[in-house]
Amino acid sequence: MIRRIALALTFAITLPAFAARVGAPAPTFTGTDSHGSTISLSQYRGKYVVLEWTNKDCPYTRAQYESGNMQALQRKWTAKGVVWLTILSSAPGHQGYMTAAQENAWIQTVHADPTAAILDPAGTIGMAYGAKTTPHMFVINPEGKLIYDGAIDDHPTTDPSDVDKTHNYVTDALTEAMAGKTVAADYTRPYGCSVKYASEGE
Repeated sequence: MIRRIALALTFAITLPAFAARVGAPAPTFTGTDSHGSTISLSQYRGKYVVLEWTNKDCPYTRAQYESGNMQALQRKWTAKGVVWLTILSSAPGHQGYMTAAQENAWIQTVHADPTAAILDPAGTIGMAYGAKTTPHMFVINPEGKLIYDGAIDDHPTTDPSDVDKTHNYVTDALTEAMAGKTVAADYTRPYGCSVKYASEGE
Protein backbone atom coordinates (compact mmCIF):
# COMPACT_ATOMS: atom_id res chain seq x y z
CA MET A 1 0.00 0.00 0.00
CA ILE A 2 2.81 2.41 0.96
CA ARG A 3 4.63 1.61 -2.27
CA ARG A 4 1.46 2.25 -4.30
CA ILE A 5 0.91 5.63 -2.68
CA ALA A 6 4.56 6.60 -3.12
CA LEU A 7 4.39 5.74 -6.80
CA ALA A 8 1.22 7.76 -7.20
CA LEU A 9 2.94 10.77 -5.68
CA THR A 10 5.95 10.59 -7.96
CA PHE A 11 6.13 13.12 -10.75
CA ALA A 12 8.89 13.89 -13.24
CA ILE A 13 8.51 17.61 -13.74
CA THR A 14 10.13 20.41 -11.78
CA LEU A 15 7.62 22.97 -10.62
CA PRO A 16 8.61 26.64 -10.50
CA ALA A 17 9.98 28.20 -7.34
CA PHE A 18 7.33 30.94 -7.58
CA ALA A 19 4.41 28.52 -7.24
CA ALA A 20 1.59 29.52 -4.89
CA ARG A 21 2.31 29.64 -1.16
CA VAL A 22 -0.15 29.60 1.73
CA GLY A 23 -0.50 33.06 3.25
CA ALA A 24 0.58 34.81 0.05
CA PRO A 25 -1.66 36.27 -2.64
CA ALA A 26 -2.99 33.53 -4.90
CA PRO A 27 -1.52 33.70 -8.41
CA THR A 28 -3.88 35.49 -10.75
CA PHE A 29 -4.97 33.72 -13.90
CA THR A 30 -7.30 33.93 -16.83
CA GLY A 31 -8.52 30.82 -18.63
CA THR A 32 -11.28 29.50 -20.84
CA ASP A 33 -13.95 27.24 -19.43
CA SER A 34 -15.64 24.30 -21.11
CA HIS A 35 -18.38 26.57 -22.47
CA GLY A 36 -15.93 28.97 -24.09
CA SER A 37 -16.27 31.70 -21.48
CA THR A 38 -13.29 33.63 -20.17
CA ILE A 39 -12.75 33.09 -16.45
CA SER A 40 -10.42 35.26 -14.36
CA LEU A 41 -9.65 34.73 -10.70
CA SER A 42 -9.96 38.48 -10.19
CA GLN A 43 -13.66 38.40 -11.06
CA TYR A 44 -14.28 36.40 -7.88
CA ARG A 45 -12.55 38.81 -5.49
CA GLY A 46 -14.66 39.03 -2.36
CA LYS A 47 -15.61 35.34 -2.47
CA TYR A 48 -14.04 32.14 -1.28
CA VAL A 49 -12.69 30.15 -4.21
CA VAL A 50 -11.83 26.44 -4.35
CA LEU A 51 -9.53 25.17 -7.09
CA GLU A 52 -9.78 21.44 -7.82
CA TRP A 53 -7.25 19.82 -10.15
CA THR A 54 -8.84 16.87 -11.88
CA ASN A 55 -8.22 13.98 -14.27
CA LYS A 56 -11.17 11.70 -15.00
CA ASP A 57 -8.87 8.76 -15.77
CA CYS A 58 -6.96 8.98 -12.46
CA PRO A 59 -8.24 6.28 -10.07
CA TYR A 60 -7.99 8.66 -7.11
CA THR A 61 -10.16 11.21 -8.90
CA ARG A 62 -12.57 8.49 -10.05
CA ALA A 63 -13.01 7.33 -6.45
CA GLN A 64 -14.09 10.83 -5.42
CA TYR A 65 -16.60 11.10 -8.26
CA GLU A 66 -17.87 7.51 -8.29
CA SER A 67 -18.61 7.82 -4.57
CA GLY A 68 -20.45 11.09 -5.21
CA ASN A 69 -18.25 12.88 -2.68
CA MET A 70 -16.77 15.52 -4.97
CA GLN A 71 -20.16 16.45 -6.41
CA ALA A 72 -21.63 16.69 -2.90
CA LEU A 73 -18.82 19.04 -1.86
CA GLN A 74 -19.32 21.16 -4.95
CA ARG A 75 -23.04 21.51 -4.28
CA LYS A 76 -22.64 22.10 -0.54
CA TRP A 77 -20.13 24.89 -0.85
CA THR A 78 -21.42 26.64 -3.95
CA ALA A 79 -24.79 26.84 -2.17
CA LYS A 80 -22.95 28.82 0.53
CA GLY A 81 -21.56 31.25 -2.05
CA VAL A 82 -18.19 29.59 -2.62
CA VAL A 83 -16.84 29.57 -6.18
CA TRP A 84 -15.66 26.09 -7.19
CA LEU A 85 -13.36 25.89 -10.21
CA THR A 86 -12.39 22.50 -11.61
CA ILE A 87 -9.14 22.74 -13.58
CA LEU A 88 -7.92 20.26 -16.21
CA SER A 89 -4.19 20.61 -16.82
CA SER A 90 -3.66 17.35 -18.74
CA ALA A 91 -1.80 18.08 -21.99
CA PRO A 92 -3.08 16.82 -25.36
CA GLY A 93 -2.16 13.18 -25.82
CA HIS A 94 -1.80 12.63 -22.07
CA GLN A 95 -4.03 10.84 -19.58
CA GLY A 96 -7.14 12.83 -18.69
CA TYR A 97 -6.98 15.33 -21.54
CA MET A 98 -10.42 16.37 -22.75
CA THR A 99 -11.83 18.80 -25.24
CA ALA A 100 -14.52 21.21 -24.11
CA ALA A 101 -17.25 18.97 -25.53
CA GLN A 102 -15.81 15.90 -23.82
CA GLU A 103 -15.55 17.73 -20.50
CA ASN A 104 -19.15 18.93 -20.71
CA ALA A 105 -20.33 15.41 -21.51
CA TRP A 106 -18.37 14.01 -18.57
CA ILE A 107 -19.75 16.65 -16.19
CA GLN A 108 -23.25 15.68 -17.24
CA THR A 109 -22.53 11.96 -16.89
CA VAL A 110 -21.20 12.20 -13.33
CA HIS A 111 -23.60 15.02 -12.33
CA ALA A 112 -20.71 17.27 -11.31
CA ASP A 113 -21.63 20.78 -10.22
CA PRO A 114 -18.62 23.12 -10.20
CA THR A 115 -19.02 26.82 -10.89
CA ALA A 116 -16.91 26.26 -14.00
CA ALA A 117 -14.46 23.77 -15.50
CA ILE A 118 -11.36 25.51 -16.82
CA LEU A 119 -9.34 23.90 -19.60
CA ASP A 120 -5.59 24.34 -19.04
CA PRO A 121 -3.91 22.08 -21.65
CA ALA A 122 -0.72 24.16 -21.67
CA GLY A 123 -0.45 23.74 -17.90
CA THR A 124 -0.08 27.48 -17.32
CA ILE A 125 -2.45 27.67 -14.36
CA GLY A 126 -1.27 24.37 -12.95
CA MET A 127 2.36 25.43 -13.01
CA ALA A 128 1.53 28.79 -11.41
CA TYR A 129 -0.02 26.97 -8.46
CA GLY A 130 2.45 24.12 -8.35
CA ALA A 131 -0.41 21.65 -8.77
CA LYS A 132 1.14 18.22 -8.37
CA THR A 133 -1.63 15.65 -8.24
CA THR A 134 -5.21 14.88 -9.12
CA PRO A 135 -6.95 15.74 -6.99
CA HIS A 136 -4.94 18.71 -5.62
CA MET A 137 -7.01 21.30 -3.80
CA PHE A 138 -6.50 25.00 -3.07
CA VAL A 139 -8.70 27.42 -1.13
CA ILE A 140 -8.48 31.19 -1.62
CA ASN A 141 -10.11 33.68 0.74
CA PRO A 142 -12.13 36.78 -0.23
CA GLU A 143 -9.00 38.95 0.08
CA GLY A 144 -7.29 36.84 -2.57
CA LYS A 145 -4.87 35.02 -0.27
CA LEU A 146 -4.23 31.30 -0.42
CA ILE A 147 -5.40 29.70 2.84
CA TYR A 148 -5.20 25.99 1.99
CA ASP A 149 -2.99 23.88 -0.29
CA GLY A 150 -3.00 20.10 -0.36
CA ALA A 151 -4.96 16.89 -0.33
CA ILE A 152 -8.72 16.69 -0.41
CA ASP A 153 -8.73 14.43 2.64
CA ASP A 154 -6.62 12.27 4.95
CA HIS A 155 -7.27 8.89 3.34
CA PRO A 156 -5.61 8.18 -0.04
CA THR A 157 -7.82 5.63 -1.72
CA THR A 158 -8.89 4.42 -5.13
CA ASP A 159 -11.89 2.59 -3.68
CA PRO A 160 -15.11 4.63 -3.83
CA SER A 161 -16.49 2.73 -0.84
CA ASP A 162 -13.62 4.07 1.30
CA VAL A 163 -14.22 7.74 0.60
CA ASP A 164 -16.87 8.15 3.29
CA LYS A 165 -14.27 7.16 5.90
CA THR A 166 -12.17 10.23 5.23
CA HIS A 167 -11.63 13.48 7.07
CA ASN A 168 -12.03 16.28 4.54
CA TYR A 169 -9.45 19.08 4.67
CA VAL A 170 -11.28 21.37 2.24
CA THR A 171 -14.38 21.33 4.44
CA ASP A 172 -12.20 22.08 7.46
CA ALA A 173 -10.53 25.02 5.74
CA LEU A 174 -13.76 26.60 4.54
CA THR A 175 -15.61 26.01 7.82
CA GLU A 176 -12.84 27.50 9.93
CA ALA A 177 -12.21 30.46 7.63
CA MET A 178 -15.89 31.35 7.34
CA ALA A 179 -16.12 31.31 11.12
CA GLY A 180 -13.29 33.84 11.31
CA LYS A 181 -10.77 31.30 12.51
CA THR A 182 -7.28 30.57 11.27
CA VAL A 183 -7.15 27.41 9.18
CA ALA A 184 -5.46 24.87 11.45
CA ALA A 185 -4.18 22.55 8.73
CA ASP A 186 -3.38 25.01 5.95
CA TYR A 187 -1.02 22.66 4.12
CA THR A 188 -1.15 18.90 3.65
CA ARG A 189 0.73 16.68 1.25
CA PRO A 190 -1.42 16.15 -1.85
CA TYR A 191 -1.94 12.60 -3.07
CA GLY A 192 -3.12 11.06 -6.31
CA CYS A 193 -1.89 10.75 -9.88
CA SER A 194 0.68 13.24 -11.08
CA VAL A 195 -0.72 16.11 -13.12
CA LYS A 196 -0.12 15.17 -16.76
CA TYR A 197 1.71 18.25 -17.98
CA ALA A 198 3.29 18.16 -21.44
CA SER A 199 6.58 17.03 -19.88
CA GLU A 200 4.88 14.33 -17.81
CA GLY A 201 4.31 10.78 -19.01
CA GLU A 202 1.09 8.79 -19.10
